[in-house]
Amino acid sequence: MNTGTKDRNQDAGFEQRYEVLIVGAGISGIGAGIRLLDEGIRDFAILEKAEDLGGTWRDNTYPGCACDVPSALYSFSFSQKHDWSRVFAGQQEILDYVRETARAYGVESCIHFNRAVEQARWDEENGHWVLDTPAGRYRGRFLISCSGYLHEPVIPDLPGLKDFPGTVFHSSRWNHEHDLSGERVAVIGTGASAIQFVPRIRPLAHSLSVYQRTPQWILPKPDSGMPEAGQALLKVPGTLKAWRSLLYGGFETFGIGFRHPALLEQLQKLALAHLRHAVPDPHLRERLTPDYTLGCKRVLLSNDYYPALNEPNVELLATGVREVRGKVVVGADATEREVDTIILGTGFHVTEPPIAERVFDSRGRSLSGHWRDGMQAYRGTTIHGFPNLFMVLGPNLGIGHNSAFIVIEAQLDYIMSALRTARRRGFGRLEVRPDVQRRYNRRVQKDLQGSVWNTGGCSSYYLDRNGFNSVGFPWSTLAMRRLLKRFDSGAYFTR
Repeated sequence: MNTGTKDRNQDAGFEQRYEVLIVGAGISGIGAGIRLLDEGIRDFAILEKAEDLGGTWRDNTYPGCACDVPSALYSFSFSQKHDWSRVFAGQQEILDYVRETARAYGVESCIHFNRAVEQARWDEENGHWVLDTPAGRYRGRFLISCSGYLHEPVIPDLPGLKDFPGTVFHSSRWNHEHDLSGERVAVIGTGASAIQFVPRIRPLAHSLSVYQRTPQWILPKPDSGMPEAGQALLKVPGTLKAWRSLLYGGFETFGIGFRHPALLEQLQKLALAHLRHAVPDPHLRERLTPDYTLGCKRVLLSNDYYPALNEPNVELLATGVREVRGKVVVGADATEREVDTIILGTGFHVTEPPIAERVFDSRGRSLSGHWRDGMQAYRGTTIHGFPNLFMVLGPNLGIGHNSAFIVIEAQLDYIMSALRTARRRGFGRLEVRPDVQRRYNRRVQKDLQGSVWNTGGCSSYYLDRNGFNSVGFPWSTLAMRRLLKRFDSGAYFTR
């Protein structure tokens, strides 16, 4: 077997074998590589589709892109950063952190760039995974999918969009070569990305038409620069850990409301007060007021989105888009606006991840086929029919109220425990039992029934096209960490 080496330009037709293959060099993939090295497992490769690492934070470079979790919580527990420049870090600083962490822990050299996985299939006869990439084939005994769910953009199937004579791009594929100065711009969608970039592009545009199908709950963002004194204080031993613990506890308290929606009423009052203060026009304010429970959709943070909508060159159109006719965007309410550029803030494939169409069991059935009636996994990590496959940020591990690093590290604990168990007991094959997976998911769905995602009265990425909640996690992250603390081999077929 080979040791992981950076290999960008190898000719097609080669084949390499590893004990572990990791798909994706975002935060999850980098974390998985670091943990493998900690376990003494060096026989692995990270396959990355792009020319650089970073995942979501590499792809999303739109103006104003930043985290909505405090910087102190947005890092690995084993690689904490005390000198964030802001309370809520921006995209470039987070990407720099991921790069520096990969370099410091020695995993950068294990990444094989330009290796998009075209197909991954389980070879039952030989007991390993076979992955085909544009540059050749990889074989691995274990496969860790770290492809994430906030990187494959949703491009709406709007009549006439492909024939639009102007410029069109998705927020996650921002066209930095295109100058918006003096242009008439349409923004379709008002989710987490749009509320960050709309205030930044507003001063450039001649006019900005913002298409909003559903208003969002937006809370004020307690953001500011981090003074040198604050950074110095966080260098004091134990201070950063205590600050992280305080933030974690606060967000966990907030998370109780997702499971008991009545508790979110006070936060709704804060959000409404924020809206009243920022938007004096009662007619605009009415269009921006949600009619569902806060938390049903992703809760957003912004201090400058509402003020941007007050500006004379911005128009909020509380409607979806019916079609694009030449240079004219036609709303679902028949309004027409002629524009030069269309920016899609239409989100990502979350409940139908494209990677699922490229992963196959030994009989040739895709993971998306297994998930036809809704994504399900055992503890969000393993899936019956797909031995030796682990999925980071898998089904029903979306928390909505805390840092994704908490979920990632909890899952990596479970995965490393599974690999240790396999090595210690000589297992070459681990597959979760179907009855165990069914029982676990029945419990998940039962406890999600009272959650804000199921009862809040909105349509969100937590629910798939069938109305099935395949994203939300029904318990606290404390419960998640206990659930994923160690591998439970009794729940698996092993040999």
